[in-house]
Amino acid sequence: MNRKQPDIRDLAVIGDRRTAALVATDGAIVWYCPERFDRASLFAALLDPERGGEWTLDLPAARLATRAYIEDSAVLETRFDLAHGSFTVTDWMTAGDVGPRGICRLFSAPPQDVAMALRPAPGYATRTARLRAVDDAVCIDARHWLYGSHPLSIREGGVGMELPAGQAGWAVLSDAPLAAPSHAQLEGWRDTTLAEWREIASQVAYHGPFERQIAHSLRALRLLTYAPNGGIIAAATASLPEIPGGTRNYDYRYVWLRDAGMIVSALVRAGSHGPDERRFLDFICGSKRAEPDKPLLPPFLSLDLEAAPGVTELDLGGYAHSRPVRIGNGANRQLQLDGFGNVLLAAKLIYGRHDTREHWETVREIADFLAAHWHEPDHGIWEENVARQYTVGKVIASCGLRYIADFADDAAQAEKWRAAAREVEVYVAAHCITSEGAYAAFAGSEAVDVSAVLFPTWGYGAPDSAEMLATLRVLERDYARGDLYWRHLEEAGGREEGAFLAGTLWVAQYWILRGDLPRARRMLETALAYATDLGFFAEEADPRSGAMLGNFPQTFVHASFIGAVIDYRHALAEAANAKPAST
Repeated sequence: MNRKQPDIRDLAVIGDRRTAALVATDGAIVWYCPERFDRASLFAALLDPERGGEWTLDLPAARLATRAYIEDSAVLETRFDLAHGSFTVTDWMTAGDVGPRGICRLFSAPPQDVAMALRPAPGYATRTARLRAVDDAVCIDARHWLYGSHPLSIREGGVGMELPAGQAGWAVLSDAPLAAPSHAQLEGWRDTTLAEWREIASQVAYHGPFERQIAHSLRALRLLTYAPNGGIIAAATASLPEIPGGTRNYDYRYVWLRDAGMIVSALVRAGSHGPDERRFLDFICGSKRAEPDKPLLPPFLSLDLEAAPGVTELDLGGYAHSRPVRIGNGANRQLQLDGFGNVLLAAKLIYGRHDTREHWETVREIADFLAAHWHEPDHGIWEENVARQYTVGKVIASCGLRYIADFADDAAQAEKWRAAAREVEVYVAAHCITSEGAYAAFAGSEAVDVSAVLFPTWGYGAPDSAEMLATLRVLERDYARGDLYWRHLEEAGGREEGAFLAGTLWVAQYWILRGDLPRARRMLETALAYATDLGFFAEEADPRSGAMLGNFPQTFVHASFIGAVIDYRHALAEAANAKPAST
């Protein structure tokens, strides 16, 4: 066996809003963590094609013809051109109350014999799967059951099925034993899943520029939402590298406070009726800690509302030989002020949209915490190892306190928060400006970070202030290549990573505020060039090779794209309304 790892750009995502699987353009399922996004993998060929496990189709001389989702669902149809005709595979994970938890695959009648092979590698390939024939199924580790339309055979540590030419077929990998399925049942499960996704998609109605691409980004956010409690994870994968062959390989299958403001803003402003963003706030506020010696909220959470586990390194080859391969995340004990500020921004948006003050006790405690602790060094928006006085954390704390003061219980409470916000502004002006007049990445630094372009979007100063003009000059000189932008990292290797796509979209949003819509559109289109054919973004892009880098798909980037496009739509409308009537 000598399989290549798929390019990140070639990956599609199927899911049931509990977990997800990644499907390559050759029909192989190369990443799957049964039951929940952050559980151990059964297939991890994405990180080790030799040992990681996968579910493949043997299609000699096949050419990918088309692949697309049915409607706004996560039901994926892939059509291959074979030597004597076409062959279609429909992949999905059942949603709704009908059907198994697991992966369903429908196969059209192929023009030639097709072989299917499932090679499980449980626990991130740390153990050999126990395979046992049970009636018409194969049981895997007494936890998963594989059913097929044609006889299944156990061989060489895997399970095979032959699909003869001219015969349609199917396969189901279930988390529980089933009564023997039929082709008609699978079609019924597919139709029920489509109906469920129609209902989910109906909660947001966006019309305007980049309409198809916005639909793709909304699908990404929905796919990475954990339906049982509303948590939205950062990405479906772990350890996809920010630097190919390097060590910046992290596990993103957790829920970050930092993402809250950006994701809630995207959903609210895209026209959501409320369920997803309000449940996301439910999730975040449900994680409040009671320990007096710890921050009120951890910077990110597992899907059971606990601090995410620490790092474990796995004996896997790594994507593009990038090691170590990590699960868990070691930044879970850091103080990250920007996370608290983002929760306040999210609450403000929901309160304003829905005329409510849900979770007010927790939101009030977050505001009190920021008012009391904004002056402390933290680890910043990029979770650097060394704590510093990062400017972005100060600024978003100030903005969050000002905004949430509008919902305060009384005048004294509101003034306490506004006074703290003013103190932050004085501190930033005195300590967080470089010798060139730009916003510094942290107090006393001459470096600049792309997150500063968000300040006027948050309402912190004008987009054409002297500080912002200086900041853009430095970013364009030192952190840009064409229309792509890099973030500033103090850590070793930071200069070697790819362009940061969310930052590029933030710069587009900045130019929308400045009224330069052609430049903003060009940047939006540049970012879209680093999306997949199905509209998914990874975290970063390598402009030299065109490769996508980092974990996938990245909700932070999708939320940033939605926010920038919404601002672009509003700016276009304002420009149209401002045109003088023709005479």
